[in-house]
Amino acid sequence: MYRHPLEDRDKLTPRQALDILIEGNQRFKNNVLREHDMLRVRDVNIDKQHPFASVLGCSDSRTTVELIFDQNLGDIFSVRLAGNIASNKAIGSLEFSCKYLGSKLVVVMGHSNCGAIKAACDHYKGGNIGEIIELIDPAVHLEKTISNHRDSNNDAFVEKVCFHNVEIQMERILKRSSLLTEMIGKKEIGLVGAVYNLVTGEVEFDQNHIHI
Repeated sequence: MYRHPLEDRDKLTPRQALDILIEGNQRFKNNVLREHDMLRVRDVNIDKQHPFASVLGCSDSRTTVELIFDQNLGDIFSVRLAGNIASNKAIGSLEFSCKYLGSKLVVVMGHSNCGAIKAACDHYKGGNIGEIIELIDPAVHLEKTISNHRDSNNDAFVEKVCFHNVEIQMERILKRSSLLTEMIGKKEIGLVGAVYNLVTGEVEFDQNHIHI
């Protein structure tokens, strides 16, 4: 049986998977990363990948999840789309990672200063980008506390929309995937929301939206 470098992957609970990510991010934030035996990691993952967590994140080049959570190749199933949107294909990928690869946790992770969020705040519709913006628009409309300067020039507005967008995409997953919803109900997997701060390096998990 495959043994995860940290624990037996098959025996991990969703809560333990989350704790591993939190501890890894603390190492990243404090610049005390652990050593990675890349040769061993490559050998372990030759025949099959064994991720213990899945992350629906943004495709922004500054948000590589393996680095942010200080994990090895094969540890995290990464689905990356601009604005961390839960498109049908993204949801299907998450279903695959949980149902067939044994991932114990799904993290929907936005990040500060997100270009896709800013584009949505400015109601940009050009090209195929419009398809992305459509899935972020509900987060823009959800923000009610700021009534003036509701555009990308208002950092406070952009930040609030970013957090709302994580909530919206989590709700979309729950509504559109009976498979994942059933697994969450059985405590086989967990679903959490988070936002990565580009300045501090810290991932803030939303304690109000944790399904574990």
